[in-house]
Amino acid sequence: MNCSVNELKNEIVKVLKSDYGYDASDATILQMYGAVLMVVQQKLLDKRGQYLDQLKRNDKKRIYYMSMEFLVGRSLKNNLYNMSMEAEMKEAVSQLGFDLEEIYEMEPDAGLGNGGLGRLASCYMDAATTMGYPITGFSIRYEFGIFKQKIVDGWQMEFPDDWLEMGGYWLVPRRDEAKEIHFDGEVKEEWSEKGLKTTHLNYYTVRAVPYDLLISGKDSDAVNSLRLWSAESVDSFDMGSFARGEHVKSMESGNRAEAISKVLYPADDHIEGKSLRLKQQYFFVSASLQNIIQIHLRTNPSLDNLADKAIIHINDTHPALCVPELMRLLMDDYGYEWDQAWDITCNTLAYTNHTVMSEALEKWDVSLFRHHLPRVYSICEEINRRFCAYVFEHHPEKRGAISSMAAIDNNQVRMANLCMIACFSVNGVSKLHSDILKTDLFRDYNDIFPGKLTNVTNGITARRWLCQGNPLLTEMITGLIGSGFEKDLSELQRLNAYADVAEVLRRLGEINLANKQRLARYIAVHNGIRVDPNSLFDVQVKRLHEYKRQLMNALLICHLYLEIKLRGKTMEPRTFIFGAKASPGYYMAKEIIRFICTMGDMINRDPSVNGMLKVVFLENYRVSLAEIIYPAAEISEQISQAGKEASGTGNMKMMLNGALTLGTMDGANVEIYDAVGQDNIFIFGMNAAEVVQCRNNGYNPWNVYSQNGYVKEVLDFIQRGGIDGKNFDTIVSYLLHNDQYMSLADFDSYRLCQQKVNDAYRDPMAWNRMSLRNIAESGIFSADRSIQDYVDQIWYR
Repeated sequence: MNCSVNELKNEIVKVLKSDYGYDASDATILQMYGAVLMVVQQKLLDKRGQYLDQLKRNDKKRIYYMSMEFLVGRSLKNNLYNMSMEAEMKEAVSQLGFDLEEIYEMEPDAGLGNGGLGRLASCYMDAATTMGYPITGFSIRYEFGIFKQKIVDGWQMEFPDDWLEMGGYWLVPRRDEAKEIHFDGEVKEEWSEKGLKTTHLNYYTVRAVPYDLLISGKDSDAVNSLRLWSAESVDSFDMGSFARGEHVKSMESGNRAEAISKVLYPADDHIEGKSLRLKQQYFFVSASLQNIIQIHLRTNPSLDNLADKAIIHINDTHPALCVPELMRLLMDDYGYEWDQAWDITCNTLAYTNHTVMSEALEKWDVSLFRHHLPRVYSICEEINRRFCAYVFEHHPEKRGAISSMAAIDNNQVRMANLCMIACFSVNGVSKLHSDILKTDLFRDYNDIFPGKLTNVTNGITARRWLCQGNPLLTEMITGLIGSGFEKDLSELQRLNAYADVAEVLRRLGEINLANKQRLARYIAVHNGIRVDPNSLFDVQVKRLHEYKRQLMNALLICHLYLEIKLRGKTMEPRTFIFGAKASPGYYMAKEIIRFICTMGDMINRDPSVNGMLKVVFLENYRVSLAEIIYPAAEISEQISQAGKEASGTGNMKMMLNGALTLGTMDGANVEIYDAVGQDNIFIFGMNAAEVVQCRNNGYNPWNVYSQNGYVKEVLDFIQRGGIDGKNFDTIVSYLLHNDQYMSLADFDSYRLCQQKVNDAYRDPMAWNRMSLRNIAESGIFSADRSIQDYVDQIWYR
């Protein structure tokens, strides 16, 4: 987008005058922040208008991406980069007496996501827009996002993340397109000449108000939107109650409705939390589907051809209510009979599965589901009845599996099963994950619906994670092979030609050191810990969950500490860096954070480790922090139990920035291994088949404890209060009596692999050669490639 410095400067001055009443010389940095964002937003709106006119002319099939979360991060820098305006904006702001870097730092991360699922969705929005595909994302405008994490005496504390105060500038309200969503009540059924007529009665209504976050693409004519729904009460204030002095009660209706869009993933360890989560999911699904139908009918006489003009993609099970809700809209609002409505629904919906863990495949208690969504439940019942009858009649060999395949069974509504029954395509997100879906988790469906299950390996946007996040490395790469990799990441393979060029390898090491120095400064300011940038930066940053095995990493650190403390071991200096949020109701995850933080405090102040070991837990892990961490990472810890991580994307981002993967043969680690070869990755532990065999053989963690001296030493040390005198019996008890993710079983292999890492780090040139190889082979994990796979295999097939 061609914009001169003077043009941008004049537009900023105009906004400062019209919106704030100040000249640039009198403006505060907050006012300059608002003016810059509004200038960029207006340019996006102008491009958006032109793009919508273009879409009307070519009538291209629309893609609608349904996701409970979109981890967008900060938008200003990304938009300026995509529109090739960053240098001009930096100069314009500078001429007005301000620093664009300071303005960048004022913008909060948009509080719309939690982890890899939401970041993946945002990567896909960026990639599809860059490639010119018409994609609209749908989610919720969370007022407080997930939460702001603070670590107090080792404990995770959760505080509201009021991101809208400074991030709301990007949202375009569209109250003219608000929708009404109905909850509770009862269903009345009546037979007529036209068949069964169903009416939903005595419900209460919540209004869904849309806000659009505009999504730019790199040097693209397209500007797409992420539509976020905010919940409001239709009758937010009861004047009668207020007049009677019942002031709090007069606002109850408004509070009940607005709670739906307050917080992402409210704690669900109680019935109220489960109820709110269900309402959230139906709220955004129903509003989005109503909107999609409205868009379709603007240019089409009926919904008969909806599947030809639209693809609705369900990202994980949270939006699985798309199945019964689309049926409801087609039948109740548009008069379709069941068979035709079912045909339209099945040919319009596709589903991405992101987990093989049964507890993560959402299931709802029938009584809760039926209470809040009586009409939708009746449709689920009919879907289930017809499917079970179909299997019984046409697949007698599967009659024994009907109970496990049913959409409703054992007093539960199973959302993944609904998607498997209805969606025309279901994909996993890595080769290993998709194979597990076909041969294990969804094996019976795969037999009945051959060809429905497919694979699209996850991808990342190098434009954010390399070009914006690591400018020094980007400059080096551009100097060696040109800038074509920005749009075609496979171009990075040309870097393999420099594997033995000493000058290139030395420069790569210098860039990594500069990035480590930047992270070290951040750690000093925010954690009060001085870390040595010349030490090996060993990084594990991701959502805290037992299967991701942050605990095994912590046990390894404890082992190294004891080796130094008791036996005088010497090792290459290493800084272990963690970042993770635990779900507020997930006690064990919070206990693991406390364990890591307490151990880190003890090690960091112990002079006897002689600078060989530091442990840092970075609180409030988020996209903008990841942009500092990834370029500085040298070891990328991807150590989940084999067969549990569907793919992972942090492994891809750190690989792209030159980190070496230390991991199990799980998720996309398998594809990283295939790409870089065994000499450029550190692999340990059981593979997925061996995990199953170990479990079938009756895995007993006590046997590991009694037979492995290192494991016994570490656990005994923890149990007798060795971690700063604090009690961590819950950790020891968990490992010895449960250890369902086999941290102890894999510990010795992990310990030996970490020794290989230590030995390899002694040779900087060899290490940098391995790093360059990882960068060169990371192109297969481009989000652009993933989007093209979706287009070719699913969306436009």
